[in-house]
Amino acid sequence: MHYLFIGFLLFGILAALIRALSGDPGALADTMQAMFSAANLAVQVSIGLIGVLTLWTGLFRLAEQSGLADWLARRVAPLLGRLMPDSRGNSQAMAPVTLNLSANMLGLDNAATPLGLKAMQALQVENHHPASATNSQIMFLVLNTSSVTLVPVTVLMYRAQQGAADPADVYLPMLMATTMSTFVGVWLTARIQKIRLLDPVILAAAGLWLLLLCALGALALTLPAQAAATLSSSVGNGILLAVVALFLLMAHRARLDAYSTFIEGAREGFELAVRLIPFLVAMLVAIAVLREGGVLEWLLDGLRWLAMLCGLDTRFVDALPVALLKPLSGSGARAMMLEVMQTHGVDSLAGRMAAVMQGSTETTFYVLAVYFGSVGVVRLRHALVCGLVADFAGLLTAILATYLFFG
Repeated sequence: MHYLFIGFLLFGILAALIRALSGDPGALADTMQAMFSAANLAVQVSIGLIGVLTLWTGLFRLAEQSGLADWLARRVAPLLGRLMPDSRGNSQAMAPVTLNLSANMLGLDNAATPLGLKAMQALQVENHHPASATNSQIMFLVLNTSSVTLVPVTVLMYRAQQGAADPADVYLPMLMATTMSTFVGVWLTARIQKIRLLDPVILAAAGLWLLLLCALGALALTLPAQAAATLSSSVGNGILLAVVALFLLMAHRARLDAYSTFIEGAREGFELAVRLIPFLVAMLVAIAVLREGGVLEWLLDGLRWLAMLCGLDTRFVDALPVALLKPLSGSGARAMMLEVMQTHGVDSLAGRMAAVMQGSTETTFYVLAVYFGSVGVVRLRHALVCGLVADFAGLLTAILATYLFFG
C-alpha cells in the first residue's frame, strides 16, 4: 500500500504540474480541490456504512449465536476448504465468507460489504503476521474483486433509466465477463499459492456454475426486457429477506434473546465503520489526484492512437474510461458509464459495453483499502496483482462479448 499511495499521489501531482506549465492555470487548484473533496467523500462513505454495518453485524451475531453460521460453514467446507486450505478448520470465518460471496452473486452490495468485513476479521484471527495478508485472505479478496454476479440489478436499472430499448440485453455478456474474471482470478491465485484445482469438488462446482450460467442466459434471452429486470430484482431482494427471516427464526429456535444479541453485534459494526475512515481517506485521495491530474485522460489518448496504429476498431476506446476507473472508484466508474451512455447513446456499442464493464468486476483498490484496512493489513503480497489480472480478464471479456453480441 505504501508504493500505491505515494505512486498515485506523485504521478497525479506531476501530471497536474505539467498541465499547469502547458497553459492550464486551474490544473493545480482543481487537483487540490479534488484532494479535499475525496477526503470528505471518504468520511461520507464511512458514515453511510454505519447503518448497514450495524444492521448486518447485528443480524450475523444472531446467526453465530444460534448455530446457523457453523451449519453453513460445514456445508461449504468441501469447496472453500480446497480454495482456502489454510482456513479449512476455521468455521467462524467460513460462514461470513459464504454469505458474502452469496450476496455478491445476487448483486446485494449493501449486504455483501459488512459480511465481507466480518469474514476478514475472522480470517485475521489466525494470521500470525497481522500486518501481512494471508493466503486465505488473498483468495477471499480475489473472489470479491472478481465479483461473480447472477443478479446485476443496478446496471439493468441504469440502462432502463437511460431509455434502453431492452435494458436486459446486456445480461448474458455481463455474466460471461464476470465468470471469466472469477475463473482467471482464482486460477492465478491458486497457481501462486500452489493450490490444486484439478479436484473433483472444484471441478463439479465450476461445472454447475457454467450450467447455471447457460440456463440463466437462455432465460434472459427469452423473457421480455421488463420481465427480466423484474425477475432479477425480485430474486435478489426475496432471497435477502428470506435470509433475514431465517436468522430471526433460528435465533428464536435456539431460545436466544434476539434483541440483546442483535444490539451486541450492531455495536461492533458501528466501531468498525469508524475505524475505516483513515484507510478510505488515504486511498480515495490518491485516486482523486491521479484522475484530476489528467493521467487517465492521457492514457486513453494513447490507447486510441495505439488501436488506430494496429488497424483496430476504435469504438471500444469510448467505453474504456469505465474500465480504467472501475478498479479505482465504483462511483467514478458508475458516473463514467452514465456519461458514455448519454454521449454515445445507451444502445450504442460503447453504451452497452460500458454497462457490461460496470457489471464485470469490482472496485479492486476500494475493496483492498476497506477489507484489509479493517484489520490493519498493509502488506498485500500478491493480492493486488491477482485482483488486477482478474479485472483485466473480466474487462477484456466484456469488450469481446459486447462485440460478439452487438458488434
